[in-house]
Formats: sequence, C-alpha cells, structure tokens
Amino acid sequence: MVKVIGLTGGIASGKSTVSRMLKKMDYAVIDADIAARAAVEPGEPAHSQIVEAFGEDILQPDGTLNRAKLGERVFNDEAERKKLNEIVHPAVRRKMLEEKAAAVQSGKQTIFMDIPLLFESRLTWMVDKVIVVFADKEVQLRRLMARNGLDEQAAKARIASQLPLSDKVRQADAVIDNNGTIEETRKQLLQCLDGWQLQP
Repeated sequence: MVKVIGLTGGIASGKSTVSRMLKKMDYAVIDADIAARAAVEPGEPAHSQIVEAFGEDILQPDGTLNRAKLGERVFNDEAERKKLNEIVHPAVRRKMLEEKAAAVQSGKQTIFMDIPLLFESRLTWMVDKVIVVFADKEVQLRRLMARNGLDEQAAKARIASQLPLSDKVRQADAVIDNNGTIEETRKQLLQCLDGWQLQP
C-alpha cells in the first residue's frame, strides 16, 4: 500500500530544505509549485483557458504567460482571482495526481506531496498524513528578508497572507522544528520516517 504524505509549512519555514533531504534519500517528492508552472505552459488546456478568460495581452512574445501582468490583474480583484484559481487549481491537482500515478507505477512506496498551501487550499484529502515544517516568526522573518531581499514590512505582509503556522501545527500529524541546525532538522525527519515506517 503506497503511503502519501503531505509536506507543508509557512513561507521561509524550511520546507524546501526538508524536501531536498527527502529527494536525497530517494523518496518521490511531488512539488505543487513545479506542477503549477507546468500546468500553465503553452499547449496545456489551462493555458488556453487562461488566455480565453483574460485575453492575449497577458502573454509574453514567446506565448508563455506574463505572470507579472496576470498577477497585477488578479491581485487587487477578488472576482478575477477567483476566475484564475478556478482554472489553475484543478489543472495543478490533475498534474500532481498524474505524477503520483507515475511514481506508483515506478515502484515508489512513499510519495511526498510538497504543497505550501495544503490547508489553505483544502487539499488534505490528497494525503494520508501531514508533516508541518515549523519555524518561529522571528526566524521566518529573518530568513525571508535575507532570501528575498525584502524589507521588514514587506516580509511581514507575506507571512501574514498565509494561515498562521501555529494553526498548521495543530492540524499536523508530525511537526519538524526547523529553528535549529540542518542536522537537528534531519534527525527529526529521520525519526518521523522511522516512526511511520516509511520506505522510498
């Protein structure tokens, strides 16, 4: 029986670090962000639907989506954002389920779904258990400012736009505290994999 584990966290909480560790251990990791980019490539059904809904002026000269322009359109307009999400979300889910089927086909026993907005998008039905990667707010803020070159106000706004990490922790089956060193994080991950008897 293949196990599907959701991996989530908050912005700059260290989820990508854990994701990289899992890949190195030969686990199948399906990344929602990569699936989201693939789902709207030219030639994909969602790409044509977006062009149909928003017009050709949201395209780059090479036919790919102009994300900045599209982002501007939907950012301040709830109805437009809803319209975009109704096209993109089902397409991303389809992509992830296709990748999952391929991983199962290739003999994988455990599949990790790396989904930043797992709870916000109500996608827990896709997974058997959830690991939340946690970091204190100050640590998150410091990492985000350093990583994205943001000032404190902009970084705080990004963090505030997501469900608080404390809420995610309450809904988790396991929590990895990523306030310490990489080695400490790795140790907690291994304990979790052992405890749940997960094999790649």
